[in-house]
Amino acid sequence: MDRKTAHDFPQELLDLYDEYVHGQVGRRGFLERASQFAVGGVTVAGLLAALSPQYAFAQQVPKDDARITVSYENYDSPKGAGAGKMRGYLARPAKPAGKLPGVIVIHENRGLNPYIEDVTRRLAVAGFVAFAPDALTPLGGYPGNDDEGRNRQAQRKKEEMEEDFIAGTQWLHAHALCNGKVGAVGFCFGGGMANTLAVRLPDIVIAAVPFYGGQPPADDAAKIKGALLLQFAEKDERVNAGWPAYEEALKKAGVKYEAHIYPGVNHGFHNDTTPRYDEAAAKLAWERTIGFFKKQLG
Repeated sequence: MDRKTAHDFPQELLDLYDEYVHGQVGRRGFLERASQFAVGGVTVAGLLAALSPQYAFAQQVPKDDARITVSYENYDSPKGAGAGKMRGYLARPAKPAGKLPGVIVIHENRGLNPYIEDVTRRLAVAGFVAFAPDALTPLGGYPGNDDEGRNRQAQRKKEEMEEDFIAGTQWLHAHALCNGKVGAVGFCFGGGMANTLAVRLPDIVIAAVPFYGGQPPADDAAKIKGALLLQFAEKDERVNAGWPAYEEALKKAGVKYEAHIYPGVNHGFHNDTTPRYDEAAAKLAWERTIGFFKKQLG
């Protein structure tokens, strides 16, 4: 399949797809409303397929890259899901000179998919011990496709998932390869969770990078002790609506932060598996992310 970009689709269709992947409209509703864009021999199902992730495009760091070592690891989460056992993807430099800073990587609303695993490997190449928990562990893990992944994640209680990511962050903080300095990066659902970890674990998470993530209650800003790097997409009206109040709260609380709103791009612009990916904005945002972590975590 040829790789499409956001410029190949009407903005209304991209906005509709955003509603679909965030559960604001079901599959049938999406197909019905998208029918107006199915012209020139293009079917509605074809439009959905073109907008959906193509994981063949995602791999920037191969799983067998000699620079890193990867593994799936289990950890306890007694306050999370009923089973209390969680699983995640760990990536670290193959030949570390000593203990390294850790970064917890938080997936979108569909589980630990290949894109997030690749992001985790990218962090390892950059010199971090990176760990990406899979919130779908109690339901069998990421199922291999995003539609079913979204369905499974929607079945989980938000407060239990929060506890699972807290436990995963604590597990990374105590890992033998981690020097005790921990950052968090997340995308969409994961961006909101990165904000939450900065609030809930102020003595552990000393740097957080939410990509187009929902904001915590303004009153929680005062609990944050670490630094924030907030990444937004200009066309992401849904998430951006909460930013002014959050920024005001961060200023009032004296939280160290910087924010960037990338012009002309959509929610999900960093995800290089969908047409919403914007190469220039994604590269700049990632360069800022790595630079931020190296500055804050050492």
